Amino acid sequence: MRIAMIGTGYVGLVSGACFSDFGHGVVCVDKDEGKIARLKQGKMPIYEPGLDVLVGSNVEAGRLSFTTDLVEGIAGADAIFIAVGTPTRRGDGFADLTYVYAAAAEIADALDGYTVVVNKSTVPVGTGAEVERIIRERRPDAAFDVASNPEFLREGAAIDDFKRPDRVVVGTSSPRAVEVMRELYRPLSLNEVPMVFTSRETAELTKYAANAFLATKITFINEVADICEKVGADVQQVARGIGLDGRIGAKFLHAGPGYGGSCFPKDTMALVHTAREAGAPFTIVQAVVDANAARKQAMADRIIAACNGVQGARISVLGLAFKPNTDDMRDAPSLDILPRLIEAGATIAAFDPESMDEARKHFGDTITYCDDAYATMAGADAVVILTEWNEFRALDLKRIGGLVKRRIMVDLRNVYQPSELIPHGFAYHSIGRASVAP
Repeated sequence: MRIAMIGTGYVGLVSGACFSDFGHGVVCVDKDEGKIARLKQGKMPIYEPGLDVLVGSNVEAGRLSFTTDLVEGIAGADAIFIAVGTPTRRGDGFADLTYVYAAAAEIADALDGYTVVVNKSTVPVGTGAEVERIIRERRPDAAFDVASNPEFLREGAAIDDFKRPDRVVVGTSSPRAVEVMRELYRPLSLNEVPMVFTSRETAELTKYAANAFLATKITFINEVADICEKVGADVQQVARGIGLDGRIGAKFLHAGPGYGGSCFPKDTMALVHTAREAGAPFTIVQAVVDANAARKQAMADRIIAACNGVQGARISVLGLAFKPNTDDMRDAPSLDILPRLIEAGATIAAFDPESMDEARKHFGDTITYCDDAYATMAGADAVVILTEWNEFRALDLKRIGGLVKRRIMVDLRNVYQPSELIPHGFAYHSIGRASVAP
């Protein structure tokens, strides 16, 4: 089948590449001429493990191409996916649907023959109906259906999530659209992936509900960690004890400095707004939003306390992206924690394996950017682990001891066990476990 993917951001590019790997012909469309030019040269606009190879192989096979010309891109398409950004709107926390509706209008003007227009972007309930209204108003003669097909991709594991998903959710009331969507995802039938066909509104809400639940789970274990520190319990063991319960599960029970990224912060705020507008306030999710914001500030205070103040201190920071295996800095804890440390008088030397270029856009010259983890540590008063990249899991602690000024480690991801640090003379502070001194 022929697919047009409008938008070459994270969702659009990964989805387009994966669909082409299924054997479909995919044209990715974007207004950003520079981005399209770079994609044609094989240069990825984001870091996602394996994406460059996947894109390259399908471009070479003739199944994947890129263009800035929407009319050319959607010509003959069986399905057109809208995968543009839906950032949080300033002032009210609602999703900004400007790009979605602009894409719908442009699609309407270029439709030729029956097409399924699919919202792949994360959008509030009712967006599909508005997209349909926009297209129908501009092209009353057009043959089309509008469906919702939310994405459930984890950054750093997106290709595997697309090809081996837990489920595929499609919202449409049209039998014809159902058949098109079944054919698009037919390769997944070999793995017997559940296909959930439902109404558009249900599909739209499913995406928000899923992300809000996961954000709630993260916030829950973070607050359990706070209790653990007060009563002498170990949050990792608590998480294991409850995670083995099949009704709860072990995923997203890793205590840390708070959630970030492109989805959870934006989607929880949008769901709170949607619920309020619908007259059904979502007080649990509002509490999660508030608790997560407060946690990031509390983590900065924790670092300051571990150092007995950071005025004039040099802090080594390992990891800037919101999670490993991505260069995404959106709502990363580092964006809240580092400015607080700088305000308190610290100087920051930081390293991240993939997000250094993105970090420069946010921090400018307010921090020092280093070439590797050890370079951040020369003369440091404390080493802080902010992102749990694999290369930070086996640091040479003896070497670190010879580099730092003071042997203090603040591990906000619980990468190490206290017993590993004590022999090297470190004061070790982690999450949901007792701090230890040498």
